[in-house]
Amino acid sequence: MDLDPEGIFRDDSDEDDDNLHEREANKEMVVYLIDASPKMFTPATASQADEKQETHFRTIVNCITQSLKTQIIGSSRDEVAICFFNTKEKKNLQELAGVYVYNVTEREPLDRPDARLIKEFSCIEDSFMSNIGSRYGITSGSRENTLYNALWVAQALLRKGSAKTVSKRILIFTNEDDPFGGITGAVKTDMIRTTIQRAKDAQDLGLSIELLPLSRPDEDFNMSLFYADLIGLEGDEIVQYVPSAGEKLEDMTNQLRKRMMKKRKVKTLSFAITDDVRIEVNTYALIRPTVPGTVTWLDSISNLPLKAERSFICNDTGALLQDPQKRFQLYNDKVVKFSVRELSDVKRVSSHHLRLLGFKPLHCLKDYHNLRPSTFIYPSDEQIFGSTRVFVALHSSMLRLGRFALAFYGNPTRPQLVAIVAQEEATSSGGQDEPPGMHMIYLPYSDDVRYPEEVHLTSGDAPRATDEQIKKASNLLRRIDLKNFSVLQFANPGLQKHYGILEALALGEDEMPDIKDETLPDEEGLARPGVVKAIEEFKASVFGEDYDQEEAEAAAAKAGTSKKRKAITDAASQKSAAYDWADLADNGKLKDMTVMDLKSYLTAHGLPVSGKKDALISRILTHLGK
Repeated sequence: MDLDPEGIFRDDSDEDDDNLHEREANKEMVVYLIDASPKMFTPATASQADEKQETHFRTIVNCITQSLKTQIIGSSRDEVAICFFNTKEKKNLQELAGVYVYNVTEREPLDRPDARLIKEFSCIEDSFMSNIGSRYGITSGSRENTLYNALWVAQALLRKGSAKTVSKRILIFTNEDDPFGGITGAVKTDMIRTTIQRAKDAQDLGLSIELLPLSRPDEDFNMSLFYADLIGLEGDEIVQYVPSAGEKLEDMTNQLRKRMMKKRKVKTLSFAITDDVRIEVNTYALIRPTVPGTVTWLDSISNLPLKAERSFICNDTGALLQDPQKRFQLYNDKVVKFSVRELSDVKRVSSHHLRLLGFKPLHCLKDYHNLRPSTFIYPSDEQIFGSTRVFVALHSSMLRLGRFALAFYGNPTRPQLVAIVAQEEATSSGGQDEPPGMHMIYLPYSDDVRYPEEVHLTSGDAPRATDEQIKKASNLLRRIDLKNFSVLQFANPGLQKHYGILEALALGEDEMPDIKDETLPDEEGLARPGVVKAIEEFKASVFGEDYDQEEAEAAAAKAGTSKKRKAITDAASQKSAAYDWADLADNGKLKDMTVMDLKSYLTAHGLPVSGKKDALISRILTHLGK
């Protein structure tokens, strides 16, 4: 029986994935709880009377629609449910009033998003009032609590799946900061108590409850009235949580989308501070390469994905091999057999962990040390209690002293040194822009660092910019400086077009979406008088006042052609000089020469090289006077 000798140390069993793809454990289930009270259908911002006013309800529908489209592309295993509360109609398994679970046919209430759900949900505002209806769910003289009912329905929807392997979230969208403001007395107190208790019961079961508030044009959303207690916010967290009422609707929408998209951990590492002190940290991929999805083969009849299976057949008997696959390596004329697990153990030079080696000043870390996107690390107390406290102490000290940590990263197949750099929290009026934590930068091996040969030029040979040229260049840089530039602001136009076409096909749209290429130069900005003047002044300082670009390009092309022709002639002269052409002509041996040799003589003497071999020989004889 032949074993498989090819690729004995292949990486098909490796579990390490430094490009940080998400695993099954990172599957997410989300229930969107959307307030459908009449206040949600009021204008989102203060605008002129002749302007088309967008409501908070429309803003939320747009955000969720965009999120569902993103989920299909990037997180296809995630499951979502859409639930409205404060509605006239009710639709839920519990038959609770004021709660409507929205869905489309042939789909479970909590399931993966599909094209039909996205298409119909994006147009729901047009028919919402006639089909579902809006009302104030908590009113004076009634014991009905629609928010309590909505939390109960959401918890029931998230009942499937274990909280240990699936992230479960409830996202509440509303612009009403005091849902119990219309009632007073003991009834109000009792309703608030039961609703908060319902939320705590859900959180005890591993469900995360998050609020995405919207401020009305006339006032900010006041978290302290009720929702801070519901989701467990305290102190400064309350102030930073809500976008201000004066923000543009576009900024408010961006904040909603940012909070809806949750960063998922890639793996959990053990971080050894000393031999006796270890903490637990989670790793996150903040930036990763994005490529079009892989090709999926479908059955021509059922249109379902095909499943590939591999079987091994004995070369001698033709029997199907049932035993686990083994590979071998020849060593001293002996066959050494390996199982797949043994090969995995051989290749695993270390386990996933971080070990602190020491600290260095930040100026020792150079830009060229950062060869690929870093990994963000954040503490976790799930397995090792107290990890957050140690991490915060280390983080604060590194920021205060201006140091970065040098550590050993025990990647199973590629262990290497890493630099761990602390990052401060960055906030703005819209909330948190950058979280506090540390970046793990993968340092290069010594063989990865190249030292190109330095060319030492004398001061006379090296071109030097004049003071005037430097001044004009500085002015140009100031004119076209990109304020607050970040690579994250620009989408890949090729990928956007690819996904846009897929989206149009899935949703049955007649026209392809218009994709804006944000990587193209800003022609309008470059055409501003101040920028045009700065460019012309810089060109004049470098090339002179009478510089003609077209004429200079033509002259450069002509010079390049002449230089190339001279190089060909010199090479031909050197080749033809190796023969005594007069002797070859006298002895009739020119016919024994190759065509290339004959052409080298003609090229060296500036003669035509066209024609057959006899014509070339005749031309050489004529030139020699034979």
